[in-house]
This record gives sequence, structure tokens and C-alpha cells, in this order.
Amino acid sequence: MTASPGSEQAADVLFERRGHLGVITLNRPKAVNALNAGMVEAMFEQLTAWADDDAVATVLVRGAGDRGLCAGGDIVAIYQDMLHGGGATAEFWSAEYRLNALISRYPKPYVAFMDGLVLGGGVGISAHGSVRVVTERTRTGMPETTIGFVPDVGGTLLLSRAPGESGTHAALTGAHLSGADALFLGLADNFVPSADLPALAEALESSTADAAVGRFVQEPPGSALAEQREWIDSAYAADDAEEIVRRLRAAGGEAADAAATIQAKSPTAVKLTLESLRRVRGLSLEQTLAQEYRVGVRSLSGPDFREGIRAQVVDKDRNPQWKPASLAEVTPADVERYFAPLGDRELHLHSKESDHV
Repeated sequence: MTASPGSEQAADVLFERRGHLGVITLNRPKAVNALNAGMVEAMFEQLTAWADDDAVATVLVRGAGDRGLCAGGDIVAIYQDMLHGGGATAEFWSAEYRLNALISRYPKPYVAFMDGLVLGGGVGISAHGSVRVVTERTRTGMPETTIGFVPDVGGTLLLSRAPGESGTHAALTGAHLSGADALFLGLADNFVPSADLPALAEALESSTADAAVGRFVQEPPGSALAEQREWIDSAYAADDAEEIVRRLRAAGGEAADAAATIQAKSPTAVKLTLESLRRVRGLSLEQTLAQEYRVGVRSLSGPDFREGIRAQVVDKDRNPQWKPASLAEVTPADVERYFAPLGDRELHLHSKESDHV
């Protein structure tokens, strides 16, 4: 195995070629392979090289250890950076989003093993790929509202394209979803039992991606999310967060549970997420990433993102003090400010820039 040259965090991501397969292994198993800046830079560099390498026909991304592909970005590092202005985090997102755009336009089959935890940034390096494999162990989603943030890495675009309002439900509640749910939402394409992944990886060394996956793909179990479509579509059709909560409460049962879940999240993040999902309709991935970058950069200086990480992973008291504390206190003007252009800090990701040529 070889690590990318020129990266201070090279040991955190490993690269090798097996037959005609280029293998990327995220290598921070104790952190469920959470992404840091060095990993993102190394992946971009290696993927760019492999795109022009005739010896590489297919690329596979997988996670070391048995806990998952990737639990997202390193939010403890983001928390520490926010205490010093957040500049390094903005740079990290710029590089990460560039990687997401490259993956979405990659000229060769890009196979992602979405086994175990695949959250936040983990979705960004898998769900934009062309061959996305989930298992019975998959637990995926965009849980950002729990930490006072908004789905990013193109997640708002992916979830906006889900059937009906199922993506809105997933985004606002931040729910962890099964592999079957990921297939229903359009975040994945194929269901393969986790025990078969080593054999599938071996098959990819000499077979085409379609042929290899075709040998192992199975019928997935039913999606719980799909069975909830009726009340989800009815409640989340509203463009106002308070109205969504009201409809969920009125529906009772599982819908009322969803209302309680949303009300425990950052009110600002909930409203920003809903507005983000509505605004990305019709946008390209590059335009979506630019919008997410604006919202993200402004979230770095707001109180809730820092407070959410503190409550969940720093102090772990699970008792965030959101400001404002209720949905009603978050005004349309408050929301609009997050979407305003950043001037010379704008993220510029043109389609030609995200291509390998």
C-alpha cells in the first residue's frame, strides 16, 4: 500500500492498485474514518492521477475497521478552529466540496462501499459516485441539525431529489437511515450483504464494475421510510417549519415523534435546512456547493454550530442551549442573511474546474 506524497495526514488515507482497480482506504478506524484536510487533499490528488491512468479502470472507496465508511468531517477539529475564527474550516470545506464535485463527474466507475456508518461528509465521498453499494449494516444520513449546522457536501441537492418529501424529513430530523432507506432516497444503487464485500472488491480487480456488482447484488429489505410516505409527504409539503411541525403533531404517532425530534434541533439550523432544500431545486451540484458554502461560512460565526458540537461531542451533556431557542424566534431576515453572497470569499466551482482535465 502507498500513501499519497506531499500530505501531512497521508497515513490517514491509503492508496493501492490491485489489477485494474484503484483502491482508496480511509484509515482512521478509531474515528470511524472521519475526514480531515490532509485526507481530502490526498484523495483529490490521487483521483486526478487515476483519471488519466489507463491501468486503472475502476476506483473503490472503503473504510478501514468494522465501524463504517466515514462518520463525516472531524467536528472536534472544526470546534477547535471555530474558537480561533474558523478560517481553517472554510479552507477545508473549499477543498472538500471540490472533491465532491470531482467524484460526481469522475470519468471511470467510482464504487463506494457504504457499509456501517456513512454520515455527513461520508455521504459526500460516496453518494455522488456512480456505483453506490449499501449493506444490512448501513446507517447513513445527514445529521447536521443535531449540531446546529445544515447538510452540506451536496447533501441538500441529493435530499431535494428524493421521492416526495422524504428527503426533507431526513434532513430536518437528521435521522440515521438504513441501507434500504438509502436506496429509496436515491443515495445508493445496490444492496450487497456485508459479508460479500471482500469478494466483491476482489472481483472488481479484473471485472467491470457492472459485472462484478451484478454477481453479488441482492434484493434489499423493505424501506421503513417508504412505508411512511403518506404522512411525510403531507406534513413536509409546507415551506414553513412551524407549519410542518404543526402538521406532524396533528398526524400523531410516528409523525408526532418526528415533530418532537425537529423541535429538539437548532431552530436556526432547521429553518436554514428547509430553505436550502427549497432553493437548490434546479441547481447544479456546483451551484449547490456554492450555496452550502455561504451558509456554512456564516454558521461558523453564529452561536448554534459551536454550541451543538460542544453539547454532542465535547462536553457530551446532550443539552444544547440554542439561540434563538424556538422556531418562531428565527425570522425570515435571519435566514436570508446566511444566503447572501460572500464577495471575494465566494466558492467558485465551475463544471470544467471539477473535471479531471
